[in-house]
Amino acid sequence: MPQKQCARESCVICNLCVYNLYYKSVSDYYNIKHMALWARVQQLHGEALQQVGLVYNDNFPIDVRCALAQWIEEQAWNDLDPDNPQHDLYISQVANNFVHQLEAKLSTVDDFLMRVKLNEAISEFRAKYVTNPRLLVKVIKHCLNTEMRIVQQAEEYMRVNAGGVPFNPDPVQEINIALEKLRQKTAESGDDLRKMIQCQEAFVIQYQESSKRQAQMQQSSDVDFIAKAQKEKHLYDNAVRNQIQELIRLRMKLVEEFQATFLDLNELQKRILDTELIKWKRAQQLAGNGEPFHNNLDQIQEWCEALADIIWQNRQQIRQVENLASQVPLNIPGNVMEKLPVLNNQITGLLSSLVTSTFIIEKQPPQVLKTNTRFSATVRLLVGSKLSVYMTPPQVKVTIISEAQAIALLKNDKVGPGEASGEILNNMGIMEYHQATRQLSVSFRNLQLRKIKRAEKKGTESVMDEKFSLLFQSQFKVGGGELVFQVWTLSLPVVVIVHGNQDPHAWATITWDNAFAEPGRVPFQVPEKVPWKEVAEVLSTKFKSGTGRPLSEDNLQFLAGKVFRSSQFIDGSAMVTWSQFCKEPLPERNFTFWEWFYAIMKVTREHLRNLWNDGLIIGFIGRHQAEEMLLKKCNGTFLLRFSDSEAGGVTIAWVTDSQQREGQEVFMVQPFTSRDFAIRPIADRIYDLKNLLYLFPDIQKDQAFGKYYTPFSGDSNANGYVKPVLVTHLPSMVNTYGYDSYPNTPQSTLQSPDPGYHDSHSSDMQAGAQFPEVDYDLLNMEFAPEVDEPVDFSSINVCDLVSYTHSS
Repeated sequence: MPQKQCARESCVICNLCVYNLYYKSVSDYYNIKHMALWARVQQLHGEALQQVGLVYNDNFPIDVRCALAQWIEEQAWNDLDPDNPQHDLYISQVANNFVHQLEAKLSTVDDFLMRVKLNEAISEFRAKYVTNPRLLVKVIKHCLNTEMRIVQQAEEYMRVNAGGVPFNPDPVQEINIALEKLRQKTAESGDDLRKMIQCQEAFVIQYQESSKRQAQMQQSSDVDFIAKAQKEKHLYDNAVRNQIQELIRLRMKLVEEFQATFLDLNELQKRILDTELIKWKRAQQLAGNGEPFHNNLDQIQEWCEALADIIWQNRQQIRQVENLASQVPLNIPGNVMEKLPVLNNQITGLLSSLVTSTFIIEKQPPQVLKTNTRFSATVRLLVGSKLSVYMTPPQVKVTIISEAQAIALLKNDKVGPGEASGEILNNMGIMEYHQATRQLSVSFRNLQLRKIKRAEKKGTESVMDEKFSLLFQSQFKVGGGELVFQVWTLSLPVVVIVHGNQDPHAWATITWDNAFAEPGRVPFQVPEKVPWKEVAEVLSTKFKSGTGRPLSEDNLQFLAGKVFRSSQFIDGSAMVTWSQFCKEPLPERNFTFWEWFYAIMKVTREHLRNLWNDGLIIGFIGRHQAEEMLLKKCNGTFLLRFSDSEAGGVTIAWVTDSQQREGQEVFMVQPFTSRDFAIRPIADRIYDLKNLLYLFPDIQKDQAFGKYYTPFSGDSNANGYVKPVLVTHLPSMVNTYGYDSYPNTPQSTLQSPDPGYHDSHSSDMQAGAQFPEVDYDLLNMEFAPEVDEPVDFSSINVCDLVSYTHSS
């Protein structure tokens, strides 16, 4: 890094000129344009101000922050890396300069109480930070960064919620502050432990000296020597008594500190594991239904790693105190030392809970599993970089278990030998430690379910109602093998299918489970009925995830009518049953509501996505409502709606003069399906039909769909042939509207060209020729054996497409 010299002689950084660490104003580091950070802190009130107060303690009193506010904010703390040995020289100078600044400030303070506090702080800082300057930098950086987060959040609340909305502290800040307090408590108990060790060592030495003098007095007959030895023994005895009292005090204090730390650790661990991690798991499950997923797993890992460090340090301290107490037994009131084994068990229990709870599935397997199809999954241990777990890479095994087996597993907290409901290939993996990300994980990339054992079905149950789960098991050795934990975790429920036509019902089961699973449920129970407003939210989210645009209120009200088989307005509190959702066929239909909705979602995702996102498809509208809307418009107005009678069908409704009576009439084109769109896209079909003029309510057809028309190239192929183009034609409308054709279609000798779309040369070649009119009844022709298979149009003979001719 290039060095840079500043003109200011008083700038410590510039005088040292180390790694381009030079004087910068606070605005360079905290983006403050008009006001210093401490000035903004002083404008806080209520909960926000209390949060700032929690940042400061004996390690860095808030009085010191206030006294040296300007100097602190003028230093380039962000350029300092306490973990970089190359910065040690500068960090040491900063620590010394900090104390000098504090002493200079003390000489200018008139307030007596402030002088007392600053004087105490100077003594503490000299003892604590002059020999450990890295810690000072860490403390100050942490305080300033936390301050800034609190201030920014509070100011944002004031800006958005002008009018006194209570300040809600950021959970991330709260947890970070709580962790910092626990680190400080652990450091304090560590200091007390070191004092106790020194005290006990002094006690042993003085006790031995006292015993030595006692022996010397018994062995000597010299009066003067005995008097001297007795005097020395008396001094040693007094010192021993004092050391005993100090030992008792320190032991009692340490037990109290361990108890307080354990309570705080227990509370914080519950918040991280039972709230934040469970919230992440729930968000992961909802993401299976298309909900946006804010993945903060790395943040949760940082918290868990910090907990692991703190818990392990406290466990080591407790065990060390136990060991020291056994070497020098003392009679302490209240049986205080008997609490140590209990504390040891409690803190070990916290560690066990942390390790087993942080074995999680980072990437879930597919929730609809097809047999003999490859799939993947990833599991991760959030505390894998701590406790030396990665030193012995754990092996992970994957099996599939039934719902009943999952219930038994949660009840007994263990898996029976040989318990599995199927056979999975490539189901063993070794966890790997990734140094850059500090992640211990294993990715199973080639899992394959070969066999599945199913339970007996009851009543109307089908195989698509049956839920399984993938079980991941491992064994972790902690602290170099000192502790061994058997761990396991279950995947989200999966449904096993053997054929693609089972997809819709399987996804109904998974969608319902993902949406309505309740916390702490018995696997994998879900409510039998839920309010329509919750179902509507799930459908809209799922549709948006698949197609890019959510459902409108009108769309949802139409769907409510479908679910409840009613044309009346449906209130959001009306209860939808599982049977209504995906078991009972719709009236006069052979498919359920979910099968109808799933087919629409599929065809929209695969063929209509852009048109749906542009708002060109009304879609969810009934036949009668479509007719009422169109009859108020001019001839040629049309709209696109999803068919009621054919799942996944899309029909074009348009208004024109009636052929049977006076006035207008609405016609509906036979529904198009995915098979039709694989042959010719919907936009081109609309282009083909000349009687379609305006997209409802009054948008020119070409203006709405023009950008989606397929460009036509009349160039010959390499073999010299011109590739034909298939067009959509409505033969029943020909007498009224004339012949519909695709203007850029290569003309055969049986069809007159449209002079509006061809050059004079082409027109002259065919001028005067009299040919019969030709119909291409393309709507009823089968061009593809499978719905989604592409068609090789070059293999089709145009002449073979002529179905019949009209008489002139």
